[in-house]
Amino acid sequence: MEENEAIRPGPGPDPGPGAESKRRRRPICYYGDDFTGSTDVLEALFRSGLKSVLFLEPPTEEQLAGPFADAEAFGVAGVGRSMSPDEMERELRPIFETLKRSGAAIVHYKICSTFDSSPGTGSIGKAAEIGRDIFGGRYVPLLAGVPYLGRYTLFGHHFAAAGEAVYRLDRHPTMSRHPVTPMAESDLRLHLSGQTKLRTALMDILALDGAVEDVRARLEARLKAESPDIVLFDAFDEERLRTAGRLILEEAERSDALFVVGSSGVEYALGACWREDGGPGGPAALAADAKNGGVQAGNRERQAVGSVDRLLVVSGSCSPVTEKQIAQALDAGFVGIRVPAHELIRPDSAEAARLRLLEEAKSRLLAGRSVVLYSASGPGDPSIAELRRALEGQGMRAEDSSRVLGAELGSLTRTLAAETELKRVLIAGGDTSGYVTRELGIYALECVSALAPGAPLCRAFSNDSAFDGLELVLKGGQVGGDRFFEKVRRGE
Repeated sequence: MEENEAIRPGPGPDPGPGAESKRRRRPICYYGDDFTGSTDVLEALFRSGLKSVLFLEPPTEEQLAGPFADAEAFGVAGVGRSMSPDEMERELRPIFETLKRSGAAIVHYKICSTFDSSPGTGSIGKAAEIGRDIFGGRYVPLLAGVPYLGRYTLFGHHFAAAGEAVYRLDRHPTMSRHPVTPMAESDLRLHLSGQTKLRTALMDILALDGAVEDVRARLEARLKAESPDIVLFDAFDEERLRTAGRLILEEAERSDALFVVGSSGVEYALGACWREDGGPGGPAALAADAKNGGVQAGNRERQAVGSVDRLLVVSGSCSPVTEKQIAQALDAGFVGIRVPAHELIRPDSAEAARLRLLEEAKSRLLAGRSVVLYSASGPGDPSIAELRRALEGQGMRAEDSSRVLGAELGSLTRTLAAETELKRVLIAGGDTSGYVTRELGIYALECVSALAPGAPLCRAFSNDSAFDGLELVLKGGQVGGDRFFEKVRRGE
């Protein structure tokens, strides 16, 4: 199988009697607490050489044993980051139970690499409590840093890049002023203490230094002395990230299914160990994969996928990174069309606004132009305050904006993609990505190229033939360079 070949569903060969007992255990499965974060993990697994698939709903046993039987890892895209603790209890518990039954060695609750969460929204502590209750184990590993993405944890404090600079999380120009979950504390242990009573110990950068056997001894000493429920691992560089991955893999060997909380740094840490070991199952599994035509585990380079004549960009993000990307795209010839969000949420103006948007965007796309539909040009856009006033007028909260606006943007994208026969679409904003993909009837995604860190190009599986095979890039607000939209159009 070529590295950029699709994992298309098919009947597959008859495995024969006794094959189930001989089937190699999947090394990992995961639940992503937002959509773009879920594709971030898909990219990390892709770069590690694992054939992986991301589902929009928990997969059935028939899917995993049949059409996607060749997937070595899988994920479920969720919206846990926008939920209250009560909503998380109802949503996550049955999903975690399903993931536990899948038989994967590690079950990963994937969080944003900027750790944005609060006691009332997207509580990482609540997710850890549910996972600890279901999976048990000696402790829950917690790993937030991803050096590849410019995210670092040092002595328990978290840092994130913004442009060329790296900021402590509580001083980060975007995350410290996040509209829903502003990060006022960089010490992740203190931040977590406001969300859960679970005890957290720290394996800091010094504890992770040196030979693995020495690091292992330090971890065991901490477990004995502190009896923690959670162990937070620093992540400053690739060497110590790999060491953390080694400890997580060793802990997984102790249990039927190890529950882990963290960013895609978890997959990058494990991937470094898998490459060192010759694959997720070790050298023997690697040899078996090669014999069966599988992909050798290893860091994949970005695959060139070719350009498209038109690209539709749908942005529900108001980050300064996306602001620069929109401006650069317009300079490069994209047509910018502002989405009048405040009109779309009002019953008396919604239909007219919707038809006006569709007519303008459709005419531009049919004329061969690339289009950017955006609800805000950046964090200072007056439309943000205007939308909040409109929400209040409808008796809704500011937090409802993602749900209401996301559904509208999803419906617009569905109509435009079908009626203009688009081949590639870029969605900016985690919540927006989730709503748009559901409107397209997409039930699974696979990574086909790692265009930029945290924003892979994916191919869609949809029950609607108009969208089956559609190429999607789903990016978070902080992801990508200034000229990212044009790079996506060119597929470079």
